Parts: sequence; C-alpha cells; structure tokens
Amino acid sequence: MSKSEMGSLLPDNSPTAIALARYSDLESLEKRCISRVVFKKENGENQQATRKTMNINKNDTAVVVIDPQNDVLSEKGVSWDLVGESVKDNKTIENIERIFKAAKQNEFEVFISPHYYYPTDHNWKFAGNLEQMMLEVKEFDRRGALSLDGFLGSGADWLDRYKPFIEDGKTIVTSPHKVYGPQTNDLVLQLRKRNISKVILLGMLANLCVEAHLRELLEQGFEVLVVKDATAAPQHPQLGDGYKAALINFGYIANAVLSTDEVVAAMQ
Repeated sequence: MSKSEMGSLLPDNSPTAIALARYSDLESLEKRCISRVVFKKENGENQQATRKTMNINKNDTAVVVIDPQNDVLSEKGVSWDLVGESVKDNKTIENIERIFKAAKQNEFEVFISPHYYYPTDHNWKFAGNLEQMMLEVKEFDRRGALSLDGFLGSGADWLDRYKPFIEDGKTIVTSPHKVYGPQTNDLVLQLRKRNISKVILLGMLANLCVEAHLRELLEQGFEVLVVKDATAAPQHPQLGDGYKAALINFGYIANAVLSTDEVVAAMQ
C-alpha cells in the first residue's frame, strides 16, 4: 500500500495522517530541490538551470583555483606519473584555462590558493600518508618563504599558460596552504573582505586539496560549485583512483557539480 493510499484510510486529523502529509510535502520539496541541480540537455536550458542553482554572478561569486602548479600539471612535475592520466582524460589543463578566460572576460574575481613547502617544513615530526609522499619527492618545494631563488620554472611555479591570468595584477594569490585545506591560509579572509559568498572551485588535486577546500568553505558558510573536469587526481596502484573517490564526495556535499562547458555558459 502506498503512503497516499494509507493516508486516505485515516482521519484527516489523526497524528499518522498529519505525519504522512508532512512527509509528502517533504518529498515534493526534495523533488523541487533536486530538479534545480539536474541539468536538462536541451540547448538554452543548461545556462538557466545552472544560474538558478547558485545564482552565479560577478557581484558575489568568485573563482578559486587550487594549486595550478607545475608539479601536478606539467609532464615534468614530480607527481605526473600519478596524476597524468587523470589530467589528460579530463582535459584538466585546457579546462582550467577556459575558466580563467571566462572569469577575466566576465569580470569575476579570481583567487589562487597555492601549495608551498619550505626547508623548515621538512622538519615536521609527523605527516599523513600522501603528505609524507609530497615531502619526500619535494613537491611544491621553495627555497624559503621570503626567497624566489630557483622559483621560476620550478615545480612550485605556475604552469606557464596560466601566468597571464595569475600575474595580471588583479588575481588574488593567498598565502600557501600547508596540508590540504585553507584552514592554514588567508583564503577565507580574502573572500569575505570582498563580500564573496559563492565559490566556483577547481584545480588540483581533486580528492585532496580541492575536496579539503570544498569542505572547509562549506563549513564557513559559502556556497560552492565544483567544476568536475577542471580537476584531476592520483591513480595509485594500491590506494586507488582518487578522482572517482572525489566525484562521489563532490556529489554528496557540494552545492553543485558541473562541467566546464556549463560553468563557462553560466558566467556569460
């Protein structure tokens, strides 16, 4: 017997009938909310649905790019063996560039949350699994917090094709995060000082720094849209496919998970 059939057999003022009516209302509300994040395929409807989901606009929405750096995006980077296939499958490099272009063309503010390790960081007494691996291969290493010696073209430097967007005098580069999330840098402060309440999130690595930023930004009260093909993740022979793991969690916790095509259309 369905809930509606059960309800029809009960007095209207019975506690069970009232509970069923409320449950039915919740189901209807849930369907309406879900319909806002299920994007139709017909031309002209994608953009409208995307805007409705997070009401993307340059006044309160910013682009946040995590770790657009050589060690995770260049074939010469120390992590390319683990992330290269995912980067190529998603066309991550090209899609990050497309978001940069759309943001600049449509006057969205852009923030970079970089990842740097200094010599003093190698004196830490403990580290998590991937964190230890990053330290061992000297991922994102710099010679010092106040030194740019050896930085140009290093694994910690930006991918060359992104430099015109990052070094235009307008992009906000925050202090570095140290493990995965923005709790250790000034990203949240920089966003709030500009009255940003919504974030378009992309960059590297999907299941580590991107997911950690997503979780913390949500806890801080931001709405967050993840660009699912403007990121990538390690494919480790023992630990598994980090990109698949990230996609599952993005779907559970983000306000929206969209493709680069959808986000670029919504930013117009």
